[in-house]
Amino acid sequence: MTIIDYINWGLALLTIGFGVLGWLLPAYTMRKVDLEDGGSTMGTSEVRAASGALFVMAGVGALILATPAAYAMIGFIWGGGALGRATSLLVDGQTRTKWIFFFSEVAVAAIALGINL
Repeated sequence: MTIIDYINWGLALLTIGFGVLGWLLPAYTMRKVDLEDGGSTMGTSEVRAASGALFVMAGVGALILATPAAYAMIGFIWGGGALGRATSLLVDGQTRTKWIFFFSEVAVAAIALGINL
């Protein structure tokens, strides 16, 4: 295996790890990102789906396919998160936590795209 293979595996496992938190520990995830469920459990369901299992399956899929395009898709997904976060920084206001999340998302996206495209 090459260093790029190890990096790709690491990024896929990181994606899976963050996904597991959203999927199986939505209350924890919601506290970390300052969200509340409005009482219908739809908020919890959204976190389990969009911030959880979606990321788990993206990482698992990349590991199964094990192609540069599959690993690049991880970069596009994290890049999408960075785009949404940048929009929030501009439109909704800035916080230290948002900046940390933004730079983390940009870093994962840049690495995954940089080594796989």
